[in-house]
Amino acid sequence: MNDRQADIGVLGLGTMGANLALNIAEKGFTVAVHNRTTAKALALRDDNPGIGDNVLPTETLEDFVAALKSPRLVLFMVTAGKPVDAEMARIAPLLSPGDVMIDAGNADFNDTIRRSAAVEETGLHFVGMGVSGGELGARHGPSIMVGGARKTYPLLEPILEKIAAKYEGEPCVAWLGPDGAGHFVKTIHNGIEYADMQMIAEIYGIMRDGIGLKPAEMATIFADWNTRGLASYLIEITAVTLAESDPETHQPMVDVIVDEAGQKGTGRWAAIEAQKLGVGATTIEAAVSARGVSSRRAERKTAAELYRDVGRTGAEFGGEAEHIAELEQALETAKIIAYAQGYATMAAASDEYGWSLPLAEIARIWRAGCIIRSDFLDDIARAYDAGDNVVNLLQASDFVARVVAGEAALRGVVAKAALAGIPVPALSAAIAYFDDYRRARGTTNLTQAQRDLFGAHTFRRLDMEGVFHHKWPAV
Repeated sequence: MNDRQADIGVLGLGTMGANLALNIAEKGFTVAVHNRTTAKALALRDDNPGIGDNVLPTETLEDFVAALKSPRLVLFMVTAGKPVDAEMARIAPLLSPGDVMIDAGNADFNDTIRRSAAVEETGLHFVGMGVSGGELGARHGPSIMVGGARKTYPLLEPILEKIAAKYEGEPCVAWLGPDGAGHFVKTIHNGIEYADMQMIAEIYGIMRDGIGLKPAEMATIFADWNTRGLASYLIEITAVTLAESDPETHQPMVDVIVDEAGQKGTGRWAAIEAQKLGVGATTIEAAVSARGVSSRRAERKTAAELYRDVGRTGAEFGGEAEHIAELEQALETAKIIAYAQGYATMAAASDEYGWSLPLAEIARIWRAGCIIRSDFLDDIARAYDAGDNVVNLLQASDFVARVVAGEAALRGVVAKAALAGIPVPALSAAIAYFDDYRRARGTTNLTQAQRDLFGAHTFRRLDMEGVFHHKWPAV
């Protein structure tokens, strides 16, 4: 056992855990590591010359805890759910009051609230920390969203600010609120990511099936878009993926990949929480649903035969340059609407749970390291910093002007896609939400009348205060 003591410990050395440990070690901190397979801990040290000098492998959990400076910082990088509870139960008896357990996985924030309440009663502390950026982000600098007792953050801050991504020199990390705040924000980040990716995929579908472009041609278009309002990591990697060739067949790589999207649950959690909070995050819901439909590939093949004469695929789109400009403007407008929904969900959760989420700061820490990083986030930060008490980004003056300028393009793209039989569920959800949101008098007065007739659910009136029930004719 090494007599040297570590600044922090990482428990769980899967892809994310191992890379996060190396990131910590590279920044000059000593990190103790532990894994059920001890060989992984040893390899992390031995296979990384120079950096490995700051890695302390441990064989037992007792050795792992003994290797940590007090107060001990234990960072869990294990599978979300029951495995986190199991590891916490194993290590808690070995810790002392003031020590901190940090769950840095993709946890359900409801679990984080529960764990935080239980742990804080024992004299230990619990932090729920969202980490975005994937394998490369973990290794070289992720965006980090911290939740937990405010007093614990100074213990973590020196390490987190060093390992986080930097945007113009500013570390992309912040304490966002108590208990589940950090993990909730990470959940909504992932929900927005789902929506953004789905809308990009729908634009790709129009280019492929509506206009007849080849992947290499699309790659050039997306690379061009990445120089303007859509500039972002997701647009950048879309250009990269579309330009790539398969070394086996020499076909475009995207053309040999099966069209079934995986999902790990965070997008679904985002949609569920938005529903529970009464926020219409319809673009996220559409993206989650689209991934579900994609998984039914055999059914889709059968349906394609049954309905092969339905729709006029390609009939509404031509190859003219103005169509490309229209697609760009439509995607940018839909992106604004999707982010507005995500931010509205975070604002509602902040009120519901008393978190006082710093919405401008969230935009700032998403500007580098995370998957949805984009120039657009600067605009969001400025909108919340303006002090206009923004209730929804669609009411912020800069975004009002941009949506007014782009809604016709979004409307036109969705209409043409519908006539051509090209599915655009997230783009459709964006324009539908916009039209619903901007409508001073909607149609749910009829819904309330129906509910009152069949269930005596009551309603409110426009012309007087109170709650009413009408005696409807018997049906």
